[in-house]
Amino acid sequence: MRIYFYHTQNIQYILSEHEKGHFPSHMLYGATYLEKMGFDIVWHQFIPGASRLKRMLTTSWRILKLGRSIDAVYATHYTGIEPIIFLRALRIFRKPVIIWHHQPVIRPKSKLRDILGRLFYRGIDDMFFFSQKLIDDSLATGKVDAKRLHLGYWGADLSFYDALQDEMPSRNGFISSGKEWRDVPTLITAFNRMGAPIDIYLPEECCGFSYKKQLEGMKTAENVKVYLGKKMWIAEFAREVNRHSCVVICCEPKKYTVGLTTLVEAMALGLPVICSRNPQFPVDVDKVGCGISVPYHDVDAWCDAIDFMMSHRKEAAAMGMRGRKLAERVYNDVHCAEIVASVLRKYDRKK
Repeated sequence: MRIYFYHTQNIQYILSEHEKGHFPSHMLYGATYLEKMGFDIVWHQFIPGASRLKRMLTTSWRILKLGRSIDAVYATHYTGIEPIIFLRALRIFRKPVIIWHHQPVIRPKSKLRDILGRLFYRGIDDMFFFSQKLIDDSLATGKVDAKRLHLGYWGADLSFYDALQDEMPSRNGFISSGKEWRDVPTLITAFNRMGAPIDIYLPEECCGFSYKKQLEGMKTAENVKVYLGKKMWIAEFAREVNRHSCVVICCEPKKYTVGLTTLVEAMALGLPVICSRNPQFPVDVDKVGCGISVPYHDVDAWCDAIDFMMSHRKEAAAMGMRGRKLAERVYNDVHCAEIVASVLRKYDRKK
């Protein structure tokens, strides 16, 4: 079965760095394992420096030219292949389209957008979601069929993180390494108060929001170290996380799994987490016992969680191991690839 694999990111760069051990394979959503499972993968060629419209038209033309030589399109996001999806909805494009949907399907206020949205989703044969909550919220719109929605169990490349753990570093302190929609004021206020050591890594800007400007008006205690816009390889970043004893994920409320990449990395490394209580997460960290969740913007709750991690080090370590066990059972890239493969095989013409 021949699959066109589309990614919004630079696939060739990721593959090259993955071969060197600098990039975890889960950033390719199981595609590297699909080859080992007997699928023939046509890797999308990234188009650097192009506008969104040019990328969209070029990618769509590439897929259409392949015609009967492919059996399906597998994409990590619909952004960039919208024309293919609409052509599929109209049954002009005859190959199935399978995508990852990162947010819940919504019911817009505009009637025109709602009509176009319903047409659009008829052009997607199957969708993978990161959590059951995302699926449930999507089904509530009445725009999608439950039979076409799948929980993807997206998880980390455990072999990548095992290599880091083999280095056996001494672990100490807290770390925040995420970039999307981080609630920096709550995080810094809590750690200023508690005096616990934390390293906070942030881009200067993300999702149209400037952390640089936000930090200009904030005071940080000596125990709080902020590294703004520091450039590191993925492997270097993961190695830095591995030097700490607890991962913190302090986020703003959004309708998607903000912080999930950081969570699956912490689980792979066997590190406990303190995280904002995102209902979209696939993992209930409190129920599973791999960390502590706190309400959004609740400084006092953050202080309590920080205090627990500092004063109950054995239990904190046990939380990390429970997270690792869950990653080994469920949330890892091999299991994710198996789920994807089971859906793709529905469209195998040679069966």
